[in-house]
Amino acid sequence: MMPAVRTARFALAVVAGALALLGPSPTAQAQDIEPRAYSNIPVGLNFMALGYVHSQGDLSFDTSVPVEDAHLRIDGTFLAYVRSFGFFGRSASVAVAFPYAWLSGEATFRGERMERKIDGLADPKMRLTVNLYGAPALSVEEFSEYKQNLILGVSVAVSAPLGQYDSRHLLNVGTNRWAVKPEVGLSKAWGPLILEAAAGVTFYTPNDDFLRGRKLERAPVYSLQAHLIYNLPHGIWAALDTVGYRGGRITLDGVEGEALQENLRVGLTFSFPVTRHSSIKITGSTGAYARSGGNFNTGGIAWQVGW
Repeated sequence: MMPAVRTARFALAVVAGALALLGPSPTAQAQDIEPRAYSNIPVGLNFMALGYVHSQGDLSFDTSVPVEDAHLRIDGTFLAYVRSFGFFGRSASVAVAFPYAWLSGEATFRGERMERKIDGLADPKMRLTVNLYGAPALSVEEFSEYKQNLILGVSVAVSAPLGQYDSRHLLNVGTNRWAVKPEVGLSKAWGPLILEAAAGVTFYTPNDDFLRGRKLERAPVYSLQAHLIYNLPHGIWAALDTVGYRGGRITLDGVEGEALQENLRVGLTFSFPVTRHSSIKITGSTGAYARSGGNFNTGGIAWQVGW
């Protein structure tokens, strides 16, 4: 295979993580499963993705909302864009996404059963990733000779409160508050096998208009994820994914809640090229342990194109 073709396919494969993590996650950024988020890619490239995600079970778009016994369905689409660039000699990328979602189902709040069916724009997301070690900024031509060993990187993801939100209702697509997630990650390769790990914490601003003017606050959520990735020939790869998160105690009008979130999820990811410049990625995950909410199943598919 010609080096340019091999590089194009590899770039599409590794950027899949940056594109997928910006999809319409049903439970905000602390719980996203993000394989290949800290891989190296050539600089000066552009990528776009169009995706669909379906989730069903005990979930909510905003896990700050103190609901119980939720039975919800979320169907979402998203359009995402990634640009790779050099940063002081190291590879970096910036990614943005604009999700749209349909939510339906019912949940209990303070003993009252509530139903909701709504669709609208979800909160847009942005993520900046910088690899600090082991991922030099390389052109497409230089990248054909690159061999990964150990990569260390950092990132920050931001979710903006621009999605559909109506304070008269308990369940919404938007969250009406900012979320910021700094994270540190590593990626270690042994030939075709890659082990990745990342630790992050998500901070939330208050929602000052929860159910007609109540103030809803959420403590930070701490997350730890790991991925075992295997690269197959021709740009195909598969990953076994897991993510755990803890924290997020809720305070409503100054009264602190009792329940902490403590959850563990496992999933699978599979990506394969369709053409030299496009690929398909399929994902699925389920709850392995859930102390408070978060016990749901989700699956998605995304078409990705690079130039």
